[in-house]
Amino acid sequence: MGYLKKYVSKYYKLFLLAIFFLSVEAMCDLLQPMIMSKIVDTGIKNRNLNFVLQTGAIMLAVTAIGAIGAVARNNISSRVSQRFGTELRFDLFSKIQNMSFASADKFDTSSLVTRLTNDVTQLQNFVNGTMRIFVKSPLLCIGSIIMSVILDPKLSLIIAVIIPIIVIIIFLNNRIGYPFFRKVQRSIDRLNGVIREFLSGVRVVKAFNRSEFEEKRFSESNEELSGVQTSAMRVTSIFSPVTMVVLNLGIVCVLWFGGLAVDSGSVQVGKIIAFINYMTQMANSLMMISTVFTMFVRAHASTERIGEVMDTPDTIAPEKPRKVSAVNTGIEFRDVSFSYSGKQEKDVLKDISFSVGAGTVLGIIGTTGAGKTSLVNLIPRFHDATSGSVIVNGNDVCEVDEHDLRDIIAVVPQMNTLFTGSIVENIRWGNKSANMDEVVNAAKTAQIYDFIESLPEGYDTILGQGGVNLSGGQKQRLAITRALVKRPSILILDDCTSAVDVITESKIREGLKKYSSDLICITIAQRITSVMSADSILVLNDGKVSGYGIHEDLLKSCRIYRELYISQFGKEGLCDAEYK
Repeated sequence: MGYLKKYVSKYYKLFLLAIFFLSVEAMCDLLQPMIMSKIVDTGIKNRNLNFVLQTGAIMLAVTAIGAIGAVARNNISSRVSQRFGTELRFDLFSKIQNMSFASADKFDTSSLVTRLTNDVTQLQNFVNGTMRIFVKSPLLCIGSIIMSVILDPKLSLIIAVIIPIIVIIIFLNNRIGYPFFRKVQRSIDRLNGVIREFLSGVRVVKAFNRSEFEEKRFSESNEELSGVQTSAMRVTSIFSPVTMVVLNLGIVCVLWFGGLAVDSGSVQVGKIIAFINYMTQMANSLMMISTVFTMFVRAHASTERIGEVMDTPDTIAPEKPRKVSAVNTGIEFRDVSFSYSGKQEKDVLKDISFSVGAGTVLGIIGTTGAGKTSLVNLIPRFHDATSGSVIVNGNDVCEVDEHDLRDIIAVVPQMNTLFTGSIVENIRWGNKSANMDEVVNAAKTAQIYDFIESLPEGYDTILGQGGVNLSGGQKQRLAITRALVKRPSILILDDCTSAVDVITESKIREGLKKYSSDLICITIAQRITSVMSADSILVLNDGKVSGYGIHEDLLKSCRIYRELYISQFGKEGLCDAEYK
């Protein structure tokens, strides 16, 4: 929980100021029963109206001061807790955003959403409660005990008996309730996961007519959450009534023994009234402490869950990062192996070596699961190589600043993500300062210009969530446009033209050749036609390089490439390619 030190050092002054006003409020609350006893025992008993009025005025003044303290405390506590929650949520979001893929993969997406929302809210509410009731309740409780002892030491022995019992009850509440609230947070994770999967795949659900199945999944997760929450509340709800019973028994004892003392004349009525008020204050304080401990249990569980994310070590940032060279000298893989688990026997890439010069096009092709996407993900350092080196512009990617590295790289992934907003806003997401000429030129290169111009609102057309009002090919071309306006030195196209027809794909390739003379373009594809015109082609199979060269040479020398070619064009295609 070391991540909380930042917020403690930033807000402790305001926190202490809130505690000061809270202390003033608590002190005023403690003075009122004592003043009331004076009014009863001195003013009313002696029928001294002036004393009653004067002491009553003092009591009103004390009440007014307490009210001012309460207002000031509420304003400060609300401000501090809201700012704390806002900053913690932002810092947690930034931490997640800057995580390496390997670190982020340790957490389920729905769990991260829960931590960003529910867990932060639990912690924020506890901070707010600390400045409002958590400190006030012990002050009132301790103050009531002290004032009770001052009023009547004998009657205060009753308090000495019930306080240890209440402390034990609160301790058991904390000890027993904590595991239940951990289960509640995990159940919220699972429910969020079901909701996220349904909303992201709603079209697939409807296409396969699986609405009843999804309703059943949601119902099971929903019922599980309800059951866990009910169990948690059932366990913790036992303690509040038990606490109240113990406190009421204490008040009954005060009334019994106090009544006997009043009857014998050893104690005045006003003191008994004040003593009962202090007992009531103490009872309310202890009940509030019990409630706060329940809040603490939930906040403690949430603090640990947030800490799991915040304390995740950063495996990406080098100690002294260097700037990436502005001169585009190419990309080189030197004996690179890679494993998602970090274990050598499970490598998805094995001893990969090749180089790509500036202004060239590299095609990567291979069977499904050959490691094509894993390979290109090492270039922008989404993952780190298990062994070997990835060199970009003469620098090992592990030694340069990751933000500088990714500034010169544009990636168009297999699964294109578009955002709610206009077409031009989605394009400028790649470069917020791009002017309309750059946007239009990029759209023409990606062969999406004519489509955009045909829309009634053109570039201002609003896209639905994820681009639901576009076809698959249109989404892919728009994603390519977004990458091009970035003006990258390295462009990675990860099978991002699979939904585009062959003619349009050919036009996109021709446009890319004219786009930039120094651009390194890496194209991953399943279709031979997508890579056969590349300057060089890398053939992967089972994480190893099976061939590297141009199309004609690979047909003769690489069995995997030849089999892929035959599967797409037939053996007649080999004759057309003059293969012997």
